[in-house]
Amino acid sequence: MTATVALAACGEYSQVPNYKQGNYQGKSDTRPWEGEKFAGNKQAWENDLRARNQGQTEYNRIK
Repeated sequence: MTATVALAACGEYSQVPNYKQGNYQGKSDTRPWEGEKFAGNKQAWENDLRARNQGQTEYNRIK
């Protein structure tokens, strides 16, 4: 049994990913206002975000 455990340990390999310097290998990100809802209109996205934040402010809820 000891030999089995010792041999199993020899089969381990490095689990650290290999990174290529200067190359991002993940998915590309888009800006939040470039989706279907806002179609690239940053001002509409900012207005919607501002309105959503106002709904989360406790001061505005108790008025």
